[in-house]
Amino acid sequence: MLYKVTEVTPQAKELGFLILKATRELHRGISRLSTKMTEVYEHCVEVNSLENEADRVCREAISRLFDEEKDPIQLIKWKEIYETLEKATDKCEDAANILESVVVKNA
Repeated sequence: MLYKVTEVTPQAKELGFLILKATRELHRGISRLSTKMTEVYEHCVEVNSLENEADRVCREAISRLFDEEKDPIQLIKWKEIYETLEKATDKCEDAANILESVVVKNA
């Protein structure tokens, strides 16, 4: 709404889906803290993998944007949107790193 875009690009949808998957993995990891600490690490690894995938999608989306978008205002808007979505996956990775350190400290 801030940028008044009317249609969502496939790349933005993909980044949104990666955010959803990463937050679900974090939830699964956190829910196992009190029962199966050994499985928490697996969820942290998956979050890291999803963040790497989001980095790739974001780079490709921005590259494609610079190749194809002729309107500079639209280019600026979508570049900012892609980068903001990718930052969300960075925050998920930060949370996974903290979760992992909790497991290590309580091992």
